[in-house]
Amino acid sequence: MKAGNLILLVAIVGAVIASFVYLGIDLGALVAGDSLAQMGKYASGFLQPDFSATHLQAIGRGALETLAMSAIGTLLAAILGLALALPAAGRFGGFALHATRLLLNALRAIPELVWAALMVLAAGLGPNAGTLALALHTAGVLGRLFAEALENTPREPADAIRESGGGRMVAFCYGTLPGVWPQLVAYTLYRWENNIRMASVLGFVGAGGLGQMLYVSLSLFQEAQAATVILAMLLLVLAVDGLSGWARQRWVS
Repeated sequence: MKAGNLILLVAIVGAVIASFVYLGIDLGALVAGDSLAQMGKYASGFLQPDFSATHLQAIGRGALETLAMSAIGTLLAAILGLALALPAAGRFGGFALHATRLLLNALRAIPELVWAALMVLAAGLGPNAGTLALALHTAGVLGRLFAEALENTPREPADAIRESGGGRMVAFCYGTLPGVWPQLVAYTLYRWENNIRMASVLGFVGAGGLGQMLYVSLSLFQEAQAATVILAMLLLVLAVDGLSGWARQRWVS
């Protein structure tokens, strides 16, 4: 082993040990006394999900709310991301390029949970806050991806339309957009898959959907109801993943 690699390995091991010491993590407490028995008792409560009609109806409403949050948030993000991607790709000069890229970096640097906490303060509890949080963060991600796709698109078709007398918007719609459209759709569908998972979590800060139901159930130690919500989240994510994968194969191809 080279000396540099050995030094790096020792540094990593030392950093891990220092982290345990600094944080005061005691793994032995997990198996001390009756800890294992208490954890087993708590976990056993999740093995009997609540499938009562009333609870299933509430879960159905929460699932629709979560699905709507992710879909609308992704749609708004795609529209805003495309609008910001044009100047970020250098279509409107150097100043606009640097300004929009700075804005896109700021949007995606703030996690969805932080955006949701801010939107709850601004828009109140409920799905509006979750939708706005998803839209803002995803706009930063999609805007950057869209800008890179536009940068790699040949300019010749759009330039030919401009030289023939077409306007800038006509040149973009008929010269640039057809060549980059499959990538834009693929990126948007992929982010929708991610957003359906995140929408299930945003409820922990009061942004509605299944996440808020799970937070309430766990706060009240209702393990059976929480288990049903977790199963609903799993089924919803699997359904959206399947639908998104089918749509990418059908539309993008």
